[in-house]
Amino acid sequence: MSVPADAPILTSNAMREAEAACAVQGTSLSELMELAGAAVADTAWRMAAGAPILILCGPGNNGGDGYVAARLLAERGAAVRVAALAEPATALAKTAWAGWSGPVETVNGRLAPAPLIVDALFGVGLSRPIADDLAAVLEHFSDRRILAVDVPSGVDSDGGTDWMPPLRADVTLALGALKPAHVLLPSAPACGRVLLAPIGIAANKAMRTLPRSRETKPEASAHKFTRGMVLVFAGPMRGAAGLAAAAALRAGAGYVVLDGSERAPFSAIITESDEKFGERLDDPRVGAVVIGPGFPAGDELLFDVEAALDSGKPLVLDAAAIDAALPRLSETPRKAILTPHEGEFARAFPQAYGSKIDKAKAAAARTRAVVIYKGADTVIAAPDGRVVVAWPGSPWLATAGTGDVLAGACGAMLARGGDAFDAAVAAVGWHIARAARIGPGLIADDLIRD
Repeated sequence: MSVPADAPILTSNAMREAEAACAVQGTSLSELMELAGAAVADTAWRMAAGAPILILCGPGNNGGDGYVAARLLAERGAAVRVAALAEPATALAKTAWAGWSGPVETVNGRLAPAPLIVDALFGVGLSRPIADDLAAVLEHFSDRRILAVDVPSGVDSDGGTDWMPPLRADVTLALGALKPAHVLLPSAPACGRVLLAPIGIAANKAMRTLPRSRETKPEASAHKFTRGMVLVFAGPMRGAAGLAAAAALRAGAGYVVLDGSERAPFSAIITESDEKFGERLDDPRVGAVVIGPGFPAGDELLFDVEAALDSGKPLVLDAAAIDAALPRLSETPRKAILTPHEGEFARAFPQAYGSKIDKAKAAAARTRAVVIYKGADTVIAAPDGRVVVAWPGSPWLATAGTGDVLAGACGAMLARGGDAFDAAVAAVGWHIARAARIGPGLIADDLIRD
């Protein structure tokens, strides 16, 4: 499972708007279909490697892409067959169908398979799950290699429902831009490896996939305070705050101060008593404050969150600290990053609905903070509507303490100054890249070791 890095993501409505904009600028929809069909043909040709190909065409424009691909594959000499679910229902699909000179079989239980199946039955904008009888027919092909055109047939391309396709794709060719279903659970694993065919559509990157992680070297003139000073509040479970503090150092902070008198995980971390730590909030060199790791709800947390809010410093809020800060977060614009996992998000934002992207965007708009909605399909949303989705993350991060490490990394990136959204994206990228290097057996402590 993989998706292209830093690739645009468009909803079905945004995709239709982008296609309409192409038409206005002189590229007709029929030309776009020809480009899409050519991209499908190229991918199918490589996947088949000379073996026979069966293209399943639906009545809409997704099926039209399939007819174009069939025509082009036949011109190359490929052994290609076409089977249709129904006659074409759109003008574009009818034109594409007319260009195919071979026979058209019927998609039914007697349809003979081929080594490669091209799924061009339904594309974006599907309004209901596939009927049971059709699903039963398609499941007969599940042991073959599957190339899905745009999205596997049967999924909600916008990722707002949990429909699953009867045919899980080995490869999905996204046309023009990725769709939310390619990067959100539960549909993303069913898409297999996702490839992007640009086809000339100008897709903006307000919503995109995670860019490749890049480690930037400090400038020659850098010193510990210009690299960022981070304060980490510690609650009763001090190990969690220790992980966050150590992660802030590993992620590039130049100076980290940890609340509490217990020994820090690294000698380079400064520990302060409660009284002195509180005074640190007034230090103008402090670039970010991290609060929440290992800190359960209660009066002590509320007191510390209030102090952090009053300081006006950029904040990273995790776990129960998110709930404690919610009443005041939107009062005054501030740099803040929230890092809830699924349970914490549901508790803090019970009214959010729609896809995971929709919910993260709503939470960011409400709080006027950057939200990192954690999970295998992590969504990072900014108050201004920008979104980055990290899929797939590392499955080895599904272990205790890794969220504390992410909070510390956010603190390091935020303390450098600049945009909070960019800091959150960099922190998530650092977190996933570090986990990928470690791999099997990873525990949270491994992420903060050399």
